[in-house]
Amino acid sequence: MYAVIASGGKQYKVSEGEVLKLEKLTEVLGAEVNFDQVLMVADGENVKIGTPYVKGATVSGEIVEHGRGEKIDIIKFRRRKHFLKHTGHRQDFTAVKIKAIKH
Repeated sequence: MYAVIASGGKQYKVSEGEVLKLEKLTEVLGAEVNFDQVLMVADGENVKIGTPYVKGATVSGEIVEHGRGEKIDIIKFRRRKHFLKHTGHRQDFTAVKIKAIKH
């Protein structure tokens, strides 16, 4: 069984027991999180697709970790102009372990 949920402006395909990294959530470590924006639920041949969300479907999970991702280097360069600029970015994330998919 799997589901497609929306969180942080992105869509994720999740299944029970999976740990996924989402955009940073405000809840504390170990807190229970419920996602009610479920776009699709599939259980074998039985597939429910929402318009836009599946009514009565929820995905619950537990926050496992807060952290920052790998550094991304950003380089801006203009040839023959003596211009070179280095910057970087590390995105905050929250790791969530999916416990149950209810439909």
